[in-house]
Amino acid sequence: MLQCPELPTLPEDVEMVDFSGRLSPVMLASGRRLAGPAVKEMDIRQAFEQVTAAYGFHGFMVMVVPDKASRSLSQSVVMTNWPKDFLASYDAASMMAGSPVIARLQRSTVPFTYDTELDSRRRSDGKAGAVVNLFVQAHLRRGVYLPVHDVRGTCGAVAFGGDREPVDAGELKELTFVAGYLFSRLSDIRERRPRTPGTLSRREIECLHWAAAGKTTTEMAKILALSEYTVNHYLSRATRKLDSVNRVQTVAKAIRAGLIS
Repeated sequence: MLQCPELPTLPEDVEMVDFSGRLSPVMLASGRRLAGPAVKEMDIRQAFEQVTAAYGFHGFMVMVVPDKASRSLSQSVVMTNWPKDFLASYDAASMMAGSPVIARLQRSTVPFTYDTELDSRRRSDGKAGAVVNLFVQAHLRRGVYLPVHDVRGTCGAVAFGGDREPVDAGELKELTFVAGYLFSRLSDIRERRPRTPGTLSRREIECLHWAAAGKTTTEMAKILALSEYTVNHYLSRATRKLDSVNRVQTVAKAIRAGLIS
């Protein structure tokens, strides 16, 4: 799993606020507040959807920042309401490898806005036009990425995308605060959920081995002579057994545990 860049040091006069798991004190645009408390993942999802609507975005995405060997955006996603066909098309065209946005997330903890048409000009893989068309069709052509982390060192990011005008400095500050808070709450909720007992099966280990080698679900299905549905089933079971948030973290935990090399 990607090691987070060193986080900036807060000024000495900044007071840390503990909301004790409640969303109600968190202010949104136009003076609105998030509904609370947040005790389930669905509460967090609804909160992200509320933030998305309050700031005029079309969708949100919570992800674990992929390492440089990763080629699948879908495998890094923890929670999103971005269209499934968008993610499938993005991965099918191998767009992540040349993404200047992903590269920036891998090296920095500073929030930043994105504009697909402008950012795609920095691609050197010839896929700029396809990327722009995909984001425009999904109404996600402009937005913001907010690097986040939790107390366990998980390096993540929250993205909000839409067709609205670029966020201003005040909105960026508000969104950075809310994204960090919600990501931390989501991490805490997932950490407390019951762990599924049992060791990994041979098939689960085989799927993780090929996932670690960078193979897609389609490629793994062909190698193992299984359906893509079955491969995803084995990977999902392994993710639950290792108490991970997504496939990237599952592979990392399996490697650390010596289950795969």
